Amino acid sequence: MFLSPAVTAPPVMIGHYLNGKATAGASGRSQEVFNPATGAVSGHVALASSAEVNAAVAAAQAAFPAWADMPPIRRARVMFKFLELLNANKDKLAHMITAEHGKVFTDAQGEVSRGIDIVEFACGIPQLLKGDFTDQVSTGIDNWTLRQPLGVVAGITPFNFPVMVPMWMFPVAIAAGNCFVLKPSPIDPSPSLFMAELLKQAGLPDGVFNVVQGDKEAVDALLVHPDVKAVSFVGSTPIANYIYETGAHHGKRVQALGGAKTTWWSCPMPIWSRRWTR
Repeated sequence: MFLSPAVTAPPVMIGHYLNGKATAGASGRSQEVFNPATGAVSGHVALASSAEVNAAVAAAQAAFPAWADMPPIRRARVMFKFLELLNANKDKLAHMITAEHGKVFTDAQGEVSRGIDIVEFACGIPQLLKGDFTDQVSTGIDNWTLRQPLGVVAGITPFNFPVMVPMWMFPVAIAAGNCFVLKPSPIDPSPSLFMAELLKQAGLPDGVFNVVQGDKEAVDALLVHPDVKAVSFVGSTPIANYIYETGAHHGKRVQALGGAKTTWWSCPMPIWSRRWTR
């Protein structure tokens, strides 16, 4: 029997998502993206310059006043539509994870499901944003507690969960009225762009969610940008320390989650003999 060789698709160019549309990289720098199952190059991802990061932040900053002023119930409607689209396309997202990260399809499906859980939580933002009022906390003094958006916030996420970890960050952030710039891992960049497209289809205004692909240059540009008010990071402990120190030095609120480990125990297992009877 003759088996024809597998046909390999030509590598694709993977760019950014700025102000509501896919944008090609302009820095002249890129990195190969591999299919872990075959070792073949499946694409080239653009690595953003500081100018491209500045463009993403500018788009988010321009979109912020109108988005923050939108009533929470209307922002929740966008999240409900996004949730609907995610459920309709969850297997497509899982295939993207498998193609670039390499985890098995069922594991990728589980990752997408965990991310969808957070989006479902964010749909309840009108209740979550309710403040408090206390009468007479002291003589003639009342107390109000308000929850208000910060402005432009950023997420820097790792390669091992290219859907779930970003969804730890951006659904609640944008539902609360912030605008978001995501810097995903260049190892598996495609899911972030697909999520951006689904948000656009859900009715999210241009500029509220942006994606900049990149390496340390893009990270540093986000950490020092004066219009980025907060940064969330997941990754290794040394980089978490760097993110925290640099971001805090530039006056940002920083959430840096580093050094998460899975503990494995290895021990000899007895070989059991069994007799199977019919």
